[in-house]
Amino acid sequence: MNNGRQRLSSINSSCTLNCVQIKHREMTMTMERVVEENGKTRGDDEYTKDGTVDLMGNPVLRSNTGRWRATSFIVGYEAFERMAFYGISTNLVLYLTRKLHEGTVKSSNNVTNWVGTVWLTPILGAYIADAHLGRYWTFIVSAFIYLGIFVVQQGMSLLTLVVSLKSLRPPSCGDSIKDVDCDKQASPFQVGIFYCALYIIALGTGGTKPNISTMGADQFDEFEPTEKTQKISFFNWWVFSIFFGTLFASTFLVYIQDHAGWGLGYGLPTIGLFLSILVFLAGSPYYRHQPASGSPLTKMARVLIATIRKWDVVVPDDPKELHELNLDEYSKPGKYRIEHSPLLMSFFFFFIKEEVYGSLFPLQESCVMSTTFNYLFLLHRILDKAAVVDGRSPHWMLCTVTEVEETKQMVKMVPILLVSFLPSTLIAQGHTLFIKQGTTLVRSIGPHFSIPPASLVAFITIFMLITVVIYDKFLVPTLRSYTKNPRGIPMLQRLGIGLVMHVIIMIIASVCERKRLNVIKDHGITKKNQIVPLSIFILLPQYALMGVADTFWEVGRLEFFYDQAPKSMKSLGTAYYTTSLSMGNFLSSFILTTVSDFTKRDGHKGWILDNLNVSRLDYFYAFYAVLSFINLLFFLLAANFFVYNKEQDDATMELENVKDTSDTNAFFKDVIM
Repeated sequence: MNNGRQRLSSINSSCTLNCVQIKHREMTMTMERVVEENGKTRGDDEYTKDGTVDLMGNPVLRSNTGRWRATSFIVGYEAFERMAFYGISTNLVLYLTRKLHEGTVKSSNNVTNWVGTVWLTPILGAYIADAHLGRYWTFIVSAFIYLGIFVVQQGMSLLTLVVSLKSLRPPSCGDSIKDVDCDKQASPFQVGIFYCALYIIALGTGGTKPNISTMGADQFDEFEPTEKTQKISFFNWWVFSIFFGTLFASTFLVYIQDHAGWGLGYGLPTIGLFLSILVFLAGSPYYRHQPASGSPLTKMARVLIATIRKWDVVVPDDPKELHELNLDEYSKPGKYRIEHSPLLMSFFFFFIKEEVYGSLFPLQESCVMSTTFNYLFLLHRILDKAAVVDGRSPHWMLCTVTEVEETKQMVKMVPILLVSFLPSTLIAQGHTLFIKQGTTLVRSIGPHFSIPPASLVAFITIFMLITVVIYDKFLVPTLRSYTKNPRGIPMLQRLGIGLVMHVIIMIIASVCERKRLNVIKDHGITKKNQIVPLSIFILLPQYALMGVADTFWEVGRLEFFYDQAPKSMKSLGTAYYTTSLSMGNFLSSFILTTVSDFTKRDGHKGWILDNLNVSRLDYFYAFYAVLSFINLLFFLLAANFFVYNKEQDDATMELENVKDTSDTNAFFKDVIM
């Protein structure tokens, strides 16, 4: 097994030979010459070393750009944008139910299908950014050609008009009749223009969502230890900040929509979105930019096609025969570490180190790990065929080692991407079925105030915000001193903990629903709109635990896909994250429809009905718990087969010497300067 490990390390060491690093070395040499000429050789006056440039393509000084000062504008934009987005999506299921009179399954599926589209269009935005315009100009130019944020602005404006103008909104039965009791239906034109506005918004998000968080991470130079540490914390504080917008949407805006009307409730997010554009533009002088480096999808396609067309080619043992290989770099020893089972390690990392873990589980070490190395070794050898020089040199027959290694880095994340689909369906439940449950419960606090059902989503945000602070400022420094990992625990262990929580959440949701049904049975409640004499706060535990789980799963997933993507494909790595959200929402629609139809067979009543008081959502949630547990097992398998990029291991030793307080100090220093 040691021979296999050494050989795999040798093969994998070529991961450092991508063109971005070659370009980086060339640019660094240029920067150093400029620095010497200008006499700027110390401290914050040195140029960045990660290849970032200004808008004109010139090297940038570290002291004048990037870091927390630049990201404060990006985070400010995202806070307003999320306020606008969640101002629409959080209460959307109730608008579809009350105004368009859609049933439980149809309204839930329409919400998840729209959200799925919102998270799918970023694939196009990532392609444009990586292949042609870069992240900043993709954002800006898309605004002018009505493919980006101004399309969203147009969609938001149209949506506001649809719910405000009498000719466009669904007919009302008057103030004396509740929406749920009104039998007047919206015309096909009114329904069509409403969904048209929604999907214009979905189209517009494609130019911003995959690029904004990636651009924020680009503001930190990975080749400078202090900024590398700050970058690790960036995603925690990124999600922390944007959830303020989510919190505002799920409390204030939801209340406005329920009590003051949908016109004002959607008009305020439209104004907020306009403000977000101004905030982003205000930070333009401080941004660092990664140049566009060609289409990542084209690179990957070339490698895969070349591999297939040269299937019979033997990969040589002599690396000199591989196309565009730097022998000095190739000969460097690579230290790669297979990530152990996140579930098992989450139970043991407080007590033992990795070496001890290997001795405690010799069967896994000898069998599973050797299988892992054999699998990875085979994968690398197969893809290396694309870089074999065999006399054929058409563009789609011979690839550089750079292209091969970048493709390997993206391909190896696919198993993690696939097992991330189901967890995204759980997030969808918090904005659909959980909210519809809340409409059946007692929501009054005192004689004059009633909690909007969608406001319970705010507890996801609140508990997530609290947990992120505890995790980043207390848990990570404590674990870092023990594990010697700059992140406290490896990224896949963090994801595994989140998935364990997802199983627990669905078990709790099933138990709470069983309690609701027992109260219904005791009081003989059968009508659709009858209120169950049970407080809406019975749903609080599942919402609160979802917020805690987001700290591990959502933040960890965004960081993982960004960090493990090659430098020239960071936007595509972020698009992996948005794709997992998109596929999760579409999968949620499929599961909900399938379960609803299947449980109605042979004359059965069914689990999911328009009347939740006679439905069996407890069975559905228990079924989800089983699916989540099975998905967790597949995740553990995929994690055991995963090899981290070499950069992570190389950075560990550097970052161990950086003080934990550097993040906070640098944040305030950058922002106030």
